[in-house]
Amino acid sequence: MRQQAPPEETKSEGGLDNNFVPIVLNGEPYQAPPQATIRLLVAELGLAEDRVAVELDRKIVKRGLWAKTQLRENALIEVVHFVGGG
Repeated sequence: MRQQAPPEETKSEGGLDNNFVPIVLNGEPYQAPPQATIRLLVAELGLAEDRVAVELDRKIVKRGLWAKTQLRENALIEVVHFVGGG
């Protein structure tokens, strides 16, 4: 069994910063606040809750569960923003 390398430490402008949770957001690395939930992430991104759908590890999360669903290290998050039109 192959062991994974330890996660890289994240750095901020002020130096070492381990207060964030590394996730993958829409295919890109992203640092989420500690104890972040899907609801907090959507708010942090400035998105209207009623205009987005969120996948966590390739499974859609119902909006009613967003406040209870905490982001964990290396979670794969996809946020899809709906746009109207005709």
